[in-house]
Amino acid sequence: MAEVTNAIRFILNDEEITLSDVKPDTTLLDWLRLERRLRGSKEGCAEGDCGACTVLVGRLMDDEIIYDSVTACIRFVGSLHGTHVVTIEHLRGKDGHLHPVQQAMVDHHGSQCGFCTPGFVMSLYGLWMRDPDPSQVAIEKALQGNLCRCTGYAPIIRAGKAISSYGWPEGDPLRVERIALKQKIRTISDGRRVELGEGADRIIVPGSLDDFAAVYEANPTATIVNGSTDVGLWVTKFMRAIGPVIFINHLEELKRITVTDSDVRFHAGVSYSEALPVVAANFPDMGELWNRIAGEQIRNMGTIGGNIANGSPIGDTPPPFIALGATLQLRKGAQRREIALEDYFLAYGKQDRQPGEFVESVSIPLLPDGEKFACYKISKRREEDISALCGAFRVSIKDGMVSSVRIAFGGMAATPKRAKAVEAALVGKPWTQATVDTAVAAFAEDYQPISDMRASADYRLLTAQNLLKRFFLESTGQGQRLRREVA
Repeated sequence: MAEVTNAIRFILNDEEITLSDVKPDTTLLDWLRLERRLRGSKEGCAEGDCGACTVLVGRLMDDEIIYDSVTACIRFVGSLHGTHVVTIEHLRGKDGHLHPVQQAMVDHHGSQCGFCTPGFVMSLYGLWMRDPDPSQVAIEKALQGNLCRCTGYAPIIRAGKAISSYGWPEGDPLRVERIALKQKIRTISDGRRVELGEGADRIIVPGSLDDFAAVYEANPTATIVNGSTDVGLWVTKFMRAIGPVIFINHLEELKRITVTDSDVRFHAGVSYSEALPVVAANFPDMGELWNRIAGEQIRNMGTIGGNIANGSPIGDTPPPFIALGATLQLRKGAQRREIALEDYFLAYGKQDRQPGEFVESVSIPLLPDGEKFACYKISKRREEDISALCGAFRVSIKDGMVSSVRIAFGGMAATPKRAKAVEAALVGKPWTQATVDTAVAAFAEDYQPISDMRASADYRLLTAQNLLKRFFLESTGQGQRLRREVA
């Protein structure tokens, strides 16, 4: 059994924090504003969409503190053990002057009403630290998760381009602190399990992956929280009780990525941002989809394992993973088993996961040479929106005939699901427009989509049919790849 301590410990700006009495559903934003009176971070949406509450959270990786922009409104205090939290109040320049990011925003008129400004400053600060000379595309991507209700994006982007004319990261006063911070974080992250509270107020922060497996097997009704991009909304929007909670976002063993000659294995704690370089290198047709998953802050928090484990029918990663033939590794205690990802989803809200069992990793086979693959996301807004439907297509053509095909959709059924009737209508047939035109009718056998706020059933069915036609045209070079999937 792991050694146990009874306090959440982290660094807030330049102060070490020790908390022995905190609730599982206490958000970082509420704690900052109500307990610490740090009110620069604002609540705009309480669901991680607007970025007004953006702060930086740093964690020690390979002897460096890596800072991610995150939305404090859906990040829980219990998840902060062993981190460094930086808020807008801590930014400063030399000799009492404004920080370069702040000065750039002033000089380029990047602030109007000012409500969203602290969030923009923190997002730009995070970008500037890792890329002091960013392109406009990089700035726009870093600000995907920040909304300005005064429509001040053009001056904000100009400010983002100008930051380094006021100073470079090497001269940032906060860099000096990080030398001492590294040792503090190492001391806090000592491998001991953290346990606080009792019953529904209980918080557990496991000391290791093996410790987590043992804790969850012993507490199978506990809520597992990693990125909190879903669970955070359970609290802020639905007022749901989530305790007891096991926080696992700190477990480095769940952040491993392994690339072999045959597949890529992502462990469940890998965030979208951490996965992007590997996805882009090994599955380039997924790269565009990846950049349209929420905004930067959510990509920094949300994880591949969480997107799969919660079983949502509109998760963005299951359709392409299913089309590529992915397998899941599930773990309960010391026991592991593997299943096909498509078999994990049983019904709406129900997955093939036993009490005390969790998703440990997902393995995605590399696409063989010559096979065609594409995925498409359809949403009302191009950026920062949930899919109305998401389709993925994989086909192997030999001598002009379809030798194998896998098609999977999200948003078309109660679970992510393959289009097996459409696949059957294609296999063994010539890969021609006539074959595709005939096969699209089989979508009605595979799916009976619903109508909701995102799309009607008729729209979903017609769009799925049209996406197959689009995939055919792109795979045969008859149509240019469209870059905008907004319906």
